[in-house]
Amino acid sequence: MTKEKGQFLFITDLDHTFVGDSEALTLLQALLGEHRRAYGTKIVYATGRSPQLYQQLKVEQSLMNPDALVTSVGTEIYYQDSSDIPDSDWSAILAPGWNREIVAATAAEFSELVPQPESEQRPFKLSYYISPDLAAHILPQVESRLHQQGLRVKLVYSGSQDLDFLPQNGNKGLAMQFLGKRWGIPPESIVACGDSGNDIALFAVGSERGIIVGNAKSELRQWYVENRKPEIYLAKANYARGILEGLKYFGFL
Repeated sequence: MTKEKGQFLFITDLDHTFVGDSEALTLLQALLGEHRRAYGTKIVYATGRSPQLYQQLKVEQSLMNPDALVTSVGTEIYYQDSSDIPDSDWSAILAPGWNREIVAATAAEFSELVPQPESEQRPFKLSYYISPDLAAHILPQVESRLHQQGLRVKLVYSGSQDLDFLPQNGNKGLAMQFLGKRWGIPPESIVACGDSGNDIALFAVGSERGIIVGNAKSELRQWYVENRKPEIYLAKANYARGILEGLKYFGFL
């Protein structure tokens, strides 16, 4: 698949996707930097990390400055990655049907849910740990309790341990589309990259291009098997090398 060279929106998960192979990451960042200078390409990080944990990773891995930062599994958007003020228009989209206090109180009813560190509890995200053997039995009960209380909340389980409570409209994919519209970039000029369950939203929302890296976790591989489509490419290579493989396949680089 090829396309004319020009501006595109590149959005990627960080842990185990963009980050994981230092040599390939250096090459990928250099190529993306050149493309941004030549064509105005937009670079976006979409991470499950909080802003604080993102900053740690950025320093550790010498990550290039993004044009936007989507944190906390799609629930916060920043245009300067050192800002502490998220996009208020995006926050307004997330607010209907979300009540953080009631969600937290409901989660507290289930002792199987172990809260993640305080830094990972955000205005539009509450995060817990739960093992896979417990998740299959407990999560339907939690969803039922939330529904009974009239809340529009979804549960995202990934990496066989991480459980996130999010607003119904809060995910990486809808944040990606929000940014595409804001910048006037059509879906066919948007490409998303990921490795785990909380990245499924990037690949499931529309006709944007998607790259699943070769080291993808089982829940994402299973989704791919059940939802194959030409817009999604499963790379053979891992981490940033897999992203490079996919970008060349689609003709973005």
